[in-house]
Amino acid sequence: MARSFRPQPRPRLLGFWLLVVAILVFGIVVVGGITRLTESGLSITQWDPILGAIPPLNDAQWQRAFDGYKAIPQYHAFNSGMTLEGFKHIFFWEYLHRLLARAIGTVLAIVLLVFWWKKWIPKGFGFRTFFILCLGALQGFIGWWMVASGLAVRTEVSHVRLAIHLLAAMLIYSVLIWTALDLLALDRGMRRVRLKFWPFVAILMLAVQLMLGAFTAGLRAGYAFASWPKMGDQWFPDGAWTHGKPLGFNLASNPIVVQFEHRWWAWAVAVAIFLLALAAWRARRPGRSVVLMLLVAMQISLGIETLLSGVQLSIAVAHQATAALLLAAMVWAANGVGLPSRGRR
Repeated sequence: MARSFRPQPRPRLLGFWLLVVAILVFGIVVVGGITRLTESGLSITQWDPILGAIPPLNDAQWQRAFDGYKAIPQYHAFNSGMTLEGFKHIFFWEYLHRLLARAIGTVLAIVLLVFWWKKWIPKGFGFRTFFILCLGALQGFIGWWMVASGLAVRTEVSHVRLAIHLLAAMLIYSVLIWTALDLLALDRGMRRVRLKFWPFVAILMLAVQLMLGAFTAGLRAGYAFASWPKMGDQWFPDGAWTHGKPLGFNLASNPIVVQFEHRWWAWAVAVAIFLLALAAWRARRPGRSVVLMLLVAMQISLGIETLLSGVQLSIAVAHQATAALLLAAMVWAANGVGLPSRGRR
């Protein structure tokens, strides 16, 4: 008589695949930074989730794509003399960005469908994995919503929508890493972790800095002052505050004020990260503590160098990539602080 076996959860394997998807998200964040800094984000003026995966294949298709770009305000304002070869360069980065997005969605959907079908998802993780999939789908719509803001009247995408797009990507990235860490802990027989209050506050403070970074990129505020620690000869330039405008305009849309905020909020985040690193050390997670401190030192150094270099592309991209690594390290440390030192489920 044939034996019937109940499907067994595979937390370690699922955790591994979620980390693979998190690495892909890290890649798209880096490519997204290049796309923004090279002004490539509006080079593809249509949103076609399926057929859009196929790039132009002949001269006529390239010309149609270029004609679409010529019809938007950005071309007339900044690139009216652009050649077809120049267009192909900016098209490449936006195309790669969208191709990575499709790859992430496809890999995530296939992995989760296989695990649901095989009944390999551990109890308690079904809703969380479904939530990740929904976040991924939502991010696709946010991406197009961001691009659409620069196709009609503006010469660039809305910096607010750019920030929402970045923060949504970072949320997906964080949830993927946290869930993978919980699954790997479950595989070792340890209980799932709850995010403690102080680590949550520290991560939230970094999220604010990421938002300010997106504002800085979207407003080209990094070019306002290429000096450190002062902005020119002053700590806060005379006349930088626009009187007669609402408080929210100055805090979120005034390039000089946004650069000032981004400069100095970094130090508040550094203090929060130091306290998180200290908590990880006391929780007997010294590796996580050391990695945190190394990354925050690197990130601050890269931020200063980005300003002093006049926003040189390679340095600015390294600055954004390190921000994503720092977030991953904070999630790793926060998860470790919540883990019991010896206790098992």
